Amino acid sequence: MTLPDRAEVVVIGGGVVGVSTAFHLAEAGVDVLLLERDELGSGSTCKAAGGVRAQFSDPVNIELGQRSLRAFEDFARRPGGEIDLKQHGYLFLLSDPADVEAFEQGVRLQNEFGVPSRMLTVAEACELSPYVEPDGLLAAAFSPTDGHCTPEAVVQGYARAAREHGAVIRRHCAVTGIDVTGGQITGVHTDQGSVGTSTVVCAAGAWSAEVGRFAGVELPVRPLRRQILVTEPVPDLPPRLPFTIDFATSFYFHDEGPGLLIGMSDPDEEFGFNLHTDDRWLGRLADAVARRAPRLAEVGVAHGWAGLYEVTPDHNALVGEADGLSRFLYATGFSGHGFLQGPAIGEVMRDLVLGRRPVVDVSALDVRRFATADVRPEHNCV
Repeated sequence: MTLPDRAEVVVIGGGVVGVSTAFHLAEAGVDVLLLERDELGSGSTCKAAGGVRAQFSDPVNIELGQRSLRAFEDFARRPGGEIDLKQHGYLFLLSDPADVEAFEQGVRLQNEFGVPSRMLTVAEACELSPYVEPDGLLAAAFSPTDGHCTPEAVVQGYARAAREHGAVIRRHCAVTGIDVTGGQITGVHTDQGSVGTSTVVCAAGAWSAEVGRFAGVELPVRPLRRQILVTEPVPDLPPRLPFTIDFATSFYFHDEGPGLLIGMSDPDEEFGFNLHTDDRWLGRLADAVARRAPRLAEVGVAHGWAGLYEVTPDHNALVGEADGLSRFLYATGFSGHGFLQGPAIGEVMRDLVLGRRPVVDVSALDVRRFATADVRPEHNCV
C-alpha cells in the first residue's frame, strides 16, 4: 500500500505507546499516520509480561499507572476489545529493611492519589500467593486493583479503533530519515517513500535513539534484553494468584493460562539488540525459585522468549517535545513500564500535540532533566 503524500502527524512505532497515541489523536480529529518497521507490537510490547499497576514511588508514574488502569478497566467500551484483564493484584515481597521503609513511604504516597495499596505481613502475603516461601521475608506490599492483561489484544484494540477514526497505519515500513529545514520538521523518509509532515511523535521504544538522531535529537535510550519463561500446566493453580515479585532478586511470576509466566532480570546482561534466548540466566533464576517459591522448582518449562527493555539512565520514561526543533515529540524509554502506562501516555501525547495541558503533568519526564541534576529514579522497578 502506498503512503499518503502528507499527514498532519506521523507517529513512529507501532507498540502500545504508538497505537495508543494514534488512537487518541485520530479520535480527536487529527490526521495521523503511524509507521511500524515490522508488525504492530513486535518490538517490546508483545514480549512484555503484561503487568498493569499503579504501585510506584514517583508521583508521575503513580498517576500514569492509575489512569491507565482505569482505561484498561474500560477497554471493552473504549476503544473496544477483550484484553483478558485480571485484577488479582501486585504483590511485592520484601526482605530488606530499606526496601520495607521505601515501600511504606510509597504506599502512603499512592494512597494520597487514591491507589488502594497497603502493607501486608508475611503471613498475609503467603496466604495471597501460596507458592511463596516466607523464610527471610520482612513484609510485603499489595494493591488489589493491579494485575495483568494481554499486550497483543491491547495493541490490536487501539489499532483497530485508530483506523476506524481515520488513522492510517503502515506496517513493514521502516523510517530512514527525517527532514528538518530551518528548525522545522518538513517530512519523513521511509523505505517505501516519503511523506510530508510538520509533526513527528517518536514512540520507537528501544530504537528511539536512532530515530532521534534522524532529527538531531539526543534520546538516551538503550536496549536491554529480558527473558521470560512459560511453564507447563500447574496442578491446582490458585484462582486469584497475584502478580508476585520477590523484590530483592526481581524474580516474578503470575498465572498464564493453565501455567505460570516467570521472569527475572539478569544483572550480567549487556546493552544491545540481542533477542536470542539462552540458558545463562537460568542458574540465577533457579536459585531464586528454590529460595522463594520452591514448589515451582519441579514445574516444567513449555516455552520462552526474549524481549527488550528500553532503558534510560534513571529508569524513568522520556516524554516531551524537543527543544529548538519544531515539532519533534517523544514518548519512550519506559524501562519496563511502557505497556502499563501506554493508555495514559496516548492521552498525554494527544494533548501535547494539540497544545493542551496534558491530563497528567509529565514535565518532570522531559529529556532535559539529564542536563541538570533533576533526575528522579523510580524505586519500584522490576
